[in-house]
Amino acid sequence: MTDLLPLHALEDAATLDLPSYDDAAAEAARARQMELTKPPGSLGRLEDLAEFLAGWQGRARPAIERAQALVFAGNHGVCAQGVNPFPQEVTAQMVANFERGGAAINQLCVLNGAELSVVALDLDRPTADVTQAPAMTEAETLEAMRRGAAAVDPDADVLILGEMGIGNSTIAAALAHAVFGGDAKSWVGRGTGSDTPAIAHKADVVARAVALHEGATGLQILAALGGREQAAICGAVIAARLARIPVLLDGFICTAAVAPLHAARPGLLDHCLIGHASAEPGHRGMTEAMGKRPILDLGMALGEGSGAALALGVLRGALACHNGMATFAEAGVSGG
Repeated sequence: MTDLLPLHALEDAATLDLPSYDDAAAEAARARQMELTKPPGSLGRLEDLAEFLAGWQGRARPAIERAQALVFAGNHGVCAQGVNPFPQEVTAQMVANFERGGAAINQLCVLNGAELSVVALDLDRPTADVTQAPAMTEAETLEAMRRGAAAVDPDADVLILGEMGIGNSTIAAALAHAVFGGDAKSWVGRGTGSDTPAIAHKADVVARAVALHEGATGLQILAALGGREQAAICGAVIAARLARIPVLLDGFICTAAVAPLHAARPGLLDHCLIGHASAEPGHRGMTEAMGKRPILDLGMALGEGSGAALALGVLRGALACHNGMATFAEAGVSGG
């Protein structure tokens, strides 16, 4: 990750020599899909997902033998603005719950065969209040990115990313607003349970924060408005790309976390899928702006990586069909 210094280096498309999609492997996977005992296209998006995994894993018959899930946790100075009904102590309490196996993400990782790790990022040292100053220095941002990258298992076949942090739905809205523009109100939702007046207050906080840091571009936006867990997610996404590991992002907050990567260089996210469509109102606009379609749409807005962990089951289903079904020739079925 030292190659990423300084932040502006990532904004030069020539800075990182990134592995690219393996078109030959994807074509071979597509050809296999045409030979399986089913009408062409009848498994819908499962066929597309199998082809996507083939292209990034570089093999016509991709597999998920090792699935890694990472949840990054951080605290935010913007909570001083009264944007959340819960105290910041809840972040550490939820981290402890993850570690004890008591959260939704724990159950879904067990169900779908993912190994979960939780990385708490200086919870006793919140970022600065983004309405008053940049959230992090460049050094702090890069350190969080390094920690995110270092947590990635290079032998994983797929990486699930999630987050925890009281106040981070406000931070996510600010990142989305800074990268994609529009009205601050369109990016703000209930978060952990804000009512209508609180949502209006959050929108005002987001608008003020983005206006304060108006000159930030690309990954400078991450330092100006993000949190340590958002920076760690960005570092993990880059490390996964360098290792050719497909990524399952969670919903609104995870998608917003990587928005600065999209702003710096959209191709940095080519290996990423979005696990689910969040019930947070700003998520649809972000996914459309990134040209990505979430795998699931179940009205979820929990975070923790829960939607991405659930979507892992869909990936496993796609590969079970892709690798396990017989071809027409193998089954002795006419018409293949």
